[in-house]
Amino acid sequence: MNLRSLLLRPLAVAAVTITAVTFFVAFLHRQSPASSPLPLSDPMAARSFVLWLHGLGDSGPANEPIRTFFSSPEFRLTKWSFPSAPQSPVSCNYGAVMPSWFDIYEIPVTAESPKDENSVLKAVQTVHAMIDKEIANGISPENIFICGFSQGGALTLASVLLYPRTLGGGAVFSGWVPFNSSIIARISPEAKKTPILWSHGLADRTVLFEAGQAGPPFLEQAGMSCEFKAYPNVSHSIANEELRYLESWIRTRLKSSS
Repeated sequence: MNLRSLLLRPLAVAAVTITAVTFFVAFLHRQSPASSPLPLSDPMAARSFVLWLHGLGDSGPANEPIRTFFSSPEFRLTKWSFPSAPQSPVSCNYGAVMPSWFDIYEIPVTAESPKDENSVLKAVQTVHAMIDKEIANGISPENIFICGFSQGGALTLASVLLYPRTLGGGAVFSGWVPFNSSIIARISPEAKKTPILWSHGLADRTVLFEAGQAGPPFLEQAGMSCEFKAYPNVSHSIANEELRYLESWIRTRLKSSS
């Protein structure tokens, strides 16, 4: 469940995945950014922070070309981070070990799929430590944005909802709600103020559209709302249109100090 729908099952799927990666990266590198974002390791003058969480079986470095969509001058002082999930056995892939933020029991993921809340909460602690580090380095919580695709999108939602402060925003792509409604009692009043963008392809057969549709009602039950966008003809992937909209969505929410 990464940007290229990597399930690590049939070899044919892996072969198609390699082709998709090639075209995706080639397109991104053809862009001509109007400004040069901060290098990943350069802490100098960072005023905002974007954390991108990849999907099942993927890696952080493979997603770094996403940065080239963020060419506006507002992102010149943005620090980016593309961490890789730890290697873990995954139930839906018959216990195969691969990069995974938490365990997933079945594919496709539906609104009623069983959830491994304990491993989700452990992954949330890892994300919160990353956020805490950037705040300690001087970045305002309101200029911190957590984004993720598929499994990374589910972790994005969990991390934003359970963080005790208001963040700049959380963006969920082709994700799902990774825990039950009992978790709502743990969402702080400050976390409920964090804006959430939720995007999902109508043609998704890996994380079904119904799983994405279950997000807004869950958030409403928690006293929150989100901007939900459905993309026709988009399967389990991220369309360029989605990334362009994300750029605009974050840019309008950056505080003037950035």
